[in-house]
Amino acid sequence: MAKKPGGKFQLNEKQLGYAMVAPALILILLVVIWPVLLSGWNSLFDYRLNDPSKSERIMTESLNLEEYADNRYLIEQNINELSEAYPEGEETFNETWAVVQEHHEELVADEGMASSYQEVNSMLNNYEPIQDDNLRIQSIDGSWGSEFEAAMGEQIEAVNSVQQQAEGDIAVEIGYLAAQLDNLQGSVLSSNFVGLQNYTDYLFNGRTWTALANTTFFTIVSVGAELIIGLGVALLINRAFKGRGIVRASVLVPWAIPTAVAAMMWSYLFDGQSGIVAHYMAAIGLISDPGTLLTTASGSMFSIIFADVWKTTPYMALLLLAGLQTIPNTQYEAAEVDGAGSIQKFFFVTLPLLKSAILVALLFRTLDAFRVFDLIYVLTGGGPANATESISVFAYKILFEQQNFGAGSALSVIVFVCVAIISFIFVKLLGSDLFPEKVKK
Repeated sequence: MAKKPGGKFQLNEKQLGYAMVAPALILILLVVIWPVLLSGWNSLFDYRLNDPSKSERIMTESLNLEEYADNRYLIEQNINELSEAYPEGEETFNETWAVVQEHHEELVADEGMASSYQEVNSMLNNYEPIQDDNLRIQSIDGSWGSEFEAAMGEQIEAVNSVQQQAEGDIAVEIGYLAAQLDNLQGSVLSSNFVGLQNYTDYLFNGRTWTALANTTFFTIVSVGAELIIGLGVALLINRAFKGRGIVRASVLVPWAIPTAVAAMMWSYLFDGQSGIVAHYMAAIGLISDPGTLLTTASGSMFSIIFADVWKTTPYMALLLLAGLQTIPNTQYEAAEVDGAGSIQKFFFVTLPLLKSAILVALLFRTLDAFRVFDLIYVLTGGGPANATESISVFAYKILFEQQNFGAGSALSVIVFVCVAIISFIFVKLLGSDLFPEKVKK
């Protein structure tokens, strides 16, 4: 940073460039890097929303004060009522409450825990939601937690024994008491930190590698077909002919349709009973039966590739058309002077000058195809028998359908690593073609 004669500072060109890029870098950090870091953090835990004991990220043994205080209050009320309504079990009920009280006094002997408990209990009495996780989840001594769980287990057995001797509504109420004791026992949260276990579990899981194989096959075949067809379409609409504007606009229609809508449309067209595309494919002998397109492994893979090629070939053609229009006509005129025909001009003029545009198009489409989710999820759901399940669909099923956030986050990180590797291959190994100014002379 240079200093002006008047005492003011002035940024040089390099520093000014960094200053202009800084907002974009901050935005990338917030939008891209932060979700990846959060997924990486979640993947280190056995974090499941469908299991109350694992619905939090717990590093050390802890106590859910909200659940503890709530169930302790319910147990006290229930024991008072049952002691009057069922004298035969009064001794057991009083002993149970004495055990609960004994461990409670040990818990609140710590001033910090006592203060937190009083605050939580006061909020529950006033029907206030406890949104502060630091207040709701408190670390506890491991010995207290294990002793408390063991003691509650014994009391649950004792209450269940009393329930077996009771009848009618009393037996039901005693069952409620046992359930409340079980909930009180469940308020002790063991650490669910598992380190890299989620990664090792799924990296040695055959379904993960099947999903990666499906994704890779889909990516290679669909992107390859889109490149060939898209290049042909780009060469066609690059020529001057009557109605070229209408043709260019109509070519982009499939790409403009939302992917989920297009997938639903193709699911009707490929349907074995009423799908017109499936019917005509069977009529001309391309498939043995109309139902094979969505009910067999090979037919379903063909269906999603066909739908993807139809949907995104216009995008590939658009990128290649932009590259074609940067090629000066003087190159073709010089080739004609040298006696080159149409095929020779294509291979020795068009393709070499279009190489950078092709690589950019391949980069965008490969990354997009490898992350495919909505097309497969709507069209086949990953079936039949996971034959078309991509790694993104697999991660979605684990993350949201099974509510296993830890394992699902690990799969999401695996997808991120795969996409990063693909980007590295294109940008670094093929960087001399994408950025020729960096090639050493």
